[in-house]
Amino acid sequence: MAQTVQVAGRAPDRTGSGPSAGRRRPRSGPRSPSRGRWGPYLLIAPTVAVIGVLILYPIGQLVWMSFHKIGSREARGVVPAENVGLENFRTILGDAFFWRVLVNTVVSAAAMVVITMVLGTLVGLLLNRLGRKMSLLVSSGALLAWATPGISAAIVFKWLFTPGGGLVPWFLELLPDWLAGTGWADYNWFGSRGTTYVVLVLCVVWQSFPFIAVSVLAGLKSVPGELYEAARVDGAGPWRTFWRITFPLLRPVFLVLTVLSIIWDFKVFTQLYFLSGGTANRDSFNLAMYAYSSAVAFPAKYGLGGAIALILTVILLVFTAFYVRVMVRQGEVT
Repeated sequence: MAQTVQVAGRAPDRTGSGPSAGRRRPRSGPRSPSRGRWGPYLLIAPTVAVIGVLILYPIGQLVWMSFHKIGSREARGVVPAENVGLENFRTILGDAFFWRVLVNTVVSAAAMVVITMVLGTLVGLLLNRLGRKMSLLVSSGALLAWATPGISAAIVFKWLFTPGGGLVPWFLELLPDWLAGTGWADYNWFGSRGTTYVVLVLCVVWQSFPFIAVSVLAGLKSVPGELYEAARVDGAGPWRTFWRITFPLLRPVFLVLTVLSIIWDFKVFTQLYFLSGGTANRDSFNLAMYAYSSAVAFPAKYGLGGAIALILTVILLVFTAFYVRVMVRQGEVT
């Protein structure tokens, strides 16, 4: 017992002859402080360079243009551009037409976002209830619309609503007069702001809802089936099940999809340009069309167009910042 106590109470052997003498800590070489400090920055340097060339430099040019008076001669470098400060912004914000264009942009984007989210969610719920093969077939067909270029979709909808030969006027003429009225065969859908935006909203929604549907379907696959089984046992119907189970669990997904839809629908240009016939119908302008028309119209006012585009960029950056914040809160961005 005394020997045992003596061994247990013996001080650690510092001479290297104890049981741990054979295990020596590996000595690492001297670390370069610069390598550890600059390593992460070197890894992201190519990405930052690409972003700087493709995004930051054009935005910088846009900011510079918006504070200068630039016409055709200034753009060609014949004469230097004149710095006018905030004059372009005062001109825009003091023009009543700008505020009408802003209303067109906000109202049309709101209609596109609401219809896209509702239709995409319904299609996503439908895909979740279909079998594997049928769900794959329907989702693949829907994604063809999402992958269609904007100009191709605009051409299709222009043909659908063309007076005298379009499919929609022909179908409306077949309906009873008490239901659809008369005179649709020769009605010009692109002659007024309201009907032009009706066609535009349908075109954009047709292209946008498949992405929402597939995203909602992916979110539904992560919801435990036991929750729906318990809801059916409790007698909950589809409407109550959606608002009590599906929507709360997929709230982050719906929030991200809504913000993305707002960003995309605020800057619609290609479809509107083709459907409205260019810049002739000024009543149908949104902010993107207004910036383009102000820059390329004769005489060219690139500074004024740049100021309008900068206002649109700031609006989109606000939604983008909100989107990034949502992604960070979900833990997808560190």
